Amino acid sequence: MLSWAVTFLVVALIAAVLGFGGIAGTAIEIAKIIFFVAIVLFVISAVAGLMRRGRAS
Repeated sequence: MLSWAVTFLVVALIAAVLGFGGIAGTAIEIAKIIFFVAIVLFVISAVAGLMRRGRAS
């Protein structure tokens, strides 16, 4: 999922360099959303893993 965020970030940077401000802004927003979703899923996964480890002991 983070690879998608990086892809949209690269698209945004290239679009910004070429002068496509609207496309760059949209790509940056999509990259931000995907990045934060990935962070939330990571935190949920980490908490679930810790809870599972705690029950097994």
